[in-house]
Amino acid sequence: MTAHDSKSLIVIGGGAAGFFCAVNAARMGARVTLLEKTGKLLSKVRVSGGGRCNVTHQLFEVSEFSRRYPRGQNFLKKTLHHFDAAATIRWFEERGVDLKAEADGRMFPVTDSSETVIACLLREAARYGVEIRMNAEVKSLLHVESGFRLELADGRPLEADAVCVAAGGYPKAAQFAWLQALGHSIAEPLPSLFTFNLPKHPITELMGVSTTARVKIEGSKLSEEGPVLITHWGLSGPAVLRLSAWGARELAQGQYNFRVHVHWAPQHTEADLKAAITDARRQHPQKKVHNQNLAELPARLWQFLLRQSGIGEEQRFADLPAKAENALIRHISDSVFEVKGKTTFKEEFVTAGGIQLSEIDANTMMSRKVPGLYFAGEVMDVDGITGGFNFQHAWTSGWIAAKAIAGT
Repeated sequence: MTAHDSKSLIVIGGGAAGFFCAVNAARMGARVTLLEKTGKLLSKVRVSGGGRCNVTHQLFEVSEFSRRYPRGQNFLKKTLHHFDAAATIRWFEERGVDLKAEADGRMFPVTDSSETVIACLLREAARYGVEIRMNAEVKSLLHVESGFRLELADGRPLEADAVCVAAGGYPKAAQFAWLQALGHSIAEPLPSLFTFNLPKHPITELMGVSTTARVKIEGSKLSEEGPVLITHWGLSGPAVLRLSAWGARELAQGQYNFRVHVHWAPQHTEADLKAAITDARRQHPQKKVHNQNLAELPARLWQFLLRQSGIGEEQRFADLPAKAENALIRHISDSVFEVKGKTTFKEEFVTAGGIQLSEIDANTMMSRKVPGLYFAGEVMDVDGITGGFNFQHAWTSGWIAAKAIAGT
């Protein structure tokens, strides 16, 4: 195929999904222009994982991988067969970016720097002649006989045979109007990854303390176990963020006012804790309770729970009242918090909602409404929990769209 008769593609969005579609389509022979409405490329790639970029997750069973998506599971079961985590690892390794897995399965570049991933994608774009236009916001997109006609915010017109929309998640439904004008319907956008606010609760004085805990949302089946981080505004960490993803729509309906139950030492049952205190009474009756961290908790959290249970610093096991003992067991195994609102986890901001998946062909990423229109990434009604799953959806959908557009 010559440059003259190769297919022209405009990719809308300079994030992970848009870039991956652009560089792969160009490599496969398409003439590609990538439009980014801001002055920055690959912004989420740069900040994700604390600046390290959580590229994907070391989970290679498609059925298991797809279960990490609160919305889009069945869609991902189809798309991951085309391009899964193993394919992502190979793609980057073939271009000099080796990845490593951490104990929890998250995968990062061995350099521990997102700039390694960004540099790789920019090299690919330069190598295959992707034209990148910054500060190029699309105001209208029309499907015409010859393909597509776009108008940018500055009035410039553009035309292409195919368009891939990889514009990311929009926080407001009104921002999807230009896609609804083409006949697409939208699942209402809502925040998916957010932390739980506990205004004026004394536990916020422990900001910075992290431990493995089990968190349940009262009145639902939602429960997660994993690292929980206490912040100056409430509760965060992977377990809380996963809960926020699974409960995104349910919690929004209640305007983010709900109760959570936290078991600070999920490896210990209430009976275990009772037995540990009984043993301590018998074997170390003169020892101070404050000095015996029976639940193996971070020291500041242990001291806090003792204070909440009415146990003073001089309290010895020999004369520990039954009421205080029961209160301590309850506070360790079932601390209850009134959540009043949320705080968006800005680095990993993800939106639930977007283009309805029934309107997209999972095997090509092409619109079922408009031939030649493709989608990639978060603009679709797909979102994953933390751990590299949202980036994997970006790589997968971008690659499938590129292959379908280039016709390889």
